[in-house]
Amino acid sequence: MSAFWILVVVLALAAIGYGLGRSRAMASAGGDARHLHSLPGYYGYNAALSVLVPALGLLVVWLIVQPLIVQGVVSGSIPEGTYADAGALNLLMSDVRRVAEGLDMAVAQGVLNADQVASLRVEDTNLRELLGQVGVALGSDVEGYVLNAAQEYRSMTATGNLLRTALVLILAVAGLAFAFTRTNKDFRARNVVEKVVLALLIFAASIAILTTIGIVLSLVFNTIEFFKLYPWTDFFFGLTWAPSFGGGSELGIIPLFWGTFYISIIALAVAVPIGLFAAVYLSEYASPTVRAFAKPLLEVLAGIPTIVYGLFALLTVGPALVAVFGPDSLGWMGGSRAVMTAGIVMGIMLIPFVSSLSDDIINSVPQAMRDGSLGLGATKSETIKQVVLPAALPGIVGAVLLAASRAIGETMIVVLGAGAAARLSMNPFEAMTTVTAKVVSQLTGDADFASPEALVAFALGMTLFVITLGLNIFALWIVRKYREQYE
Repeated sequence: MSAFWILVVVLALAAIGYGLGRSRAMASAGGDARHLHSLPGYYGYNAALSVLVPALGLLVVWLIVQPLIVQGVVSGSIPEGTYADAGALNLLMSDVRRVAEGLDMAVAQGVLNADQVASLRVEDTNLRELLGQVGVALGSDVEGYVLNAAQEYRSMTATGNLLRTALVLILAVAGLAFAFTRTNKDFRARNVVEKVVLALLIFAASIAILTTIGIVLSLVFNTIEFFKLYPWTDFFFGLTWAPSFGGGSELGIIPLFWGTFYISIIALAVAVPIGLFAAVYLSEYASPTVRAFAKPLLEVLAGIPTIVYGLFALLTVGPALVAVFGPDSLGWMGGSRAVMTAGIVMGIMLIPFVSSLSDDIINSVPQAMRDGSLGLGATKSETIKQVVLPAALPGIVGAVLLAASRAIGETMIVVLGAGAAARLSMNPFEAMTTVTAKVVSQLTGDADFASPEALVAFALGMTLFVITLGLNIFALWIVRKYREQYE
């Protein structure tokens, strides 16, 4: 049974448990809810949670652990002489999984039966053509050890899925029976339910922390491996970025940092004035009708995928800039991909980010401060310039810094709008690239993770993570240090 149908069955058992728990509690109280310790619904929730929590917990753990165990066992059965390193073994395991999936599809479509799959041999048939019949494309003929590993992979997966189905359903039924047997009018169902819900809330809150820790650890370990292979001085102070998987790479990060910094500065030069002016207008000048229409319309920009912004930069903004600054006019711009192209489009993307945060901050300034300024004879514009904006300035600075960290981490707009050239130049009409774009390019394709040319992506990611984390901490520090507390 697939995980989806297991989930459906468990949810159905939970619904049944809710009804049985509630009805059993009412029966033990003689039909009078006043004799119950808790409200009737709590007894139903207790039974439902007794089904859901252990069963779904086991299901989630099984879905995570089973592939790891199967992968480890099957990879251990592949002859060591057939691969050179861990990267080559990973590629072999990818072939094993594809062949195993193809065999499953062949059985499902009736091309093969289970006995034929178990006795299948490479020398007996052209396996590549056979799998092609069910839509699984392989680049070359399958070796015998790959087929044997795929058969073992398929067998272990099928056995694991069968055990998973049985154990999860048994645990769900056992939870239902346990909850049903201890349900009576004196059972403190509300206390139990609230404790379980509290534990679930703590677990949900911990997921974000554990995820962050996992991301940091994965970056740290791979970054350490990179610096074992490549000098850190050449990485942080090198002026040339020229990776070569054949050896002799120059992996200096400064050209990438310069492109990242340059594009981000142009983006902020576009986003901050427009976003701040839009926030001042919406909060101080716009009527409620205009604000109710304009604010959601402005924030629609935040929901547009970045790939769309990248296409907009490549197909619209870039050619428009070439028409103005290109060879046929001023001669400053040689192509549509340039720092200016990516910076302008990224700034447009950041406008709702700056305007929404600034608008909330400006609206948090008490109306009494505005009324006091107006009462002393100041005009509305003077009140905004001399009272409202100074009071909201720490929060606005924090919003700008958060927007800067967002700009630094952008990828798709840079890839499509700025090009891929790693260079040190002051000309904003030249193509450049950023740290994030090179992280993508270094991990594209069948990268050998034992080489510095692939591991450098983790060093780039770790460096970028530290920079954006520092910006976020600095922004929060400014907001908290200089924030005015109003009553």
